[in-house]
Amino acid sequence: MGARCSRFSLCWFHSHLKPTVLESSELDNGGKSDKSIWPTFMEYSLDQIKPPTSGFASDNIVSEHGEKAPNVVYKGKLDNGRLIAVKRFNKLAWPDNRQFLEEARSVGSLRSERLANLIGCCCEGEERLLVAEFMAHETLAKHLFHWESQPMRWAMRLRVALYLAQALDYCSGKGRALYHDLNAYRVLFDQDGNPRLSCFGLMKNSRDGKSYSTNLAFTPPEYLRTALCLVNNTGKLFHAPIANTFLLQKLALDLIRGKNFLMLMDSALEGNFSNDDGTELVRLASRCLQYEARERPNAKSLVTALMSLQKETELSFQLWTNQMQETLNSKKGGDSAFRAKDFTTAIDSYTQFIDGGTMVSPTVYARRCLSYLMSEMPQEALGDAMQAQVVSPEWPAALYLQAACLFSLGMDNDAQETLKDGTNLEAKKNKT
Repeated sequence: MGARCSRFSLCWFHSHLKPTVLESSELDNGGKSDKSIWPTFMEYSLDQIKPPTSGFASDNIVSEHGEKAPNVVYKGKLDNGRLIAVKRFNKLAWPDNRQFLEEARSVGSLRSERLANLIGCCCEGEERLLVAEFMAHETLAKHLFHWESQPMRWAMRLRVALYLAQALDYCSGKGRALYHDLNAYRVLFDQDGNPRLSCFGLMKNSRDGKSYSTNLAFTPPEYLRTALCLVNNTGKLFHAPIANTFLLQKLALDLIRGKNFLMLMDSALEGNFSNDDGTELVRLASRCLQYEARERPNAKSLVTALMSLQKETELSFQLWTNQMQETLNSKKGGDSAFRAKDFTTAIDSYTQFIDGGTMVSPTVYARRCLSYLMSEMPQEALGDAMQAQVVSPEWPAALYLQAACLFSLGMDNDAQETLKDGTNLEAKKNKT
């Protein structure tokens, strides 16, 4: 349901688009009372699906893993102009055509603005095809892990987490609480830049009516213990993707127990979030990753918690990318001037970066500090060196810079003490 995009594709979103944050109770029919805004689910023939996908041509493949994946997703266009995503299953994936049709009809009855909705299917011969709304602007995984110029802003990550929780809450309320293989590739962005949850993961594939195949990496622990996915155990969901949106996966729980949330955060954020918000998100993520189902929050409580973190800001992708580009350009200009020893220009560029407020970087403070020192402005340099320490308390270079500034100000005793603190901190870091 995603689409390949160039490095410029994020700029397609119009600046006037302001996705609304809906309460969970509004999400039946996607927050709208008229269900006719979506096409009725229908069963297609193979002859109806082949032409829109150019006969399942490789050029139409939009799935992340390419042509050799067991289940491939193709982009298509129906005669009425509607863009679709067609998932073509491996021939052995659904041997029971009756079960496939029942599952598709059930998932196809769901309609929400938080879902990339299933609008049809095809079960003909050995072919098993799902037809869904096409999402024009790629997956969450693309924007989180494979961005080329601008990382996803904190506010947009909060919105993704909220919309995902609302989608899960809606599905739970409709009796579809079990979602298979819930990960960042299952969250897609529509034409307006709104995140949506793929409907494909709602399809439960069972060969014996009791157990279901799924990706073990994203399976709740209680299902691994029993090797079954039972309907009466789906009241609690394992929300790993909500944690993945903000946290580095490796050793996440150990770091959470150590209460070191700064080490957990995506370094691309560069501190561009409040400590209170960061602490709350780590608390939510840690609850989502608990081993016992009873200790994990359900989707409705997640919606409530995430709603309180939403800020009243315009969140279009164009605004996000434009701000990020301006900020990064200021930093690049400062770096170029710094290397050329044009310290006046470096100070001006780094000041633009800092005043922009989009990102916080201890390196920028350090380089502006050195530029001030080289421009015989030690008092201003000391302020930047101290700010670098605030942003990165475990960085010895910030203390060394403070010592240099204090020496320039004639405060030799203070400089010696600060230099000693920096040396001790570096020795401590080298031991760990």
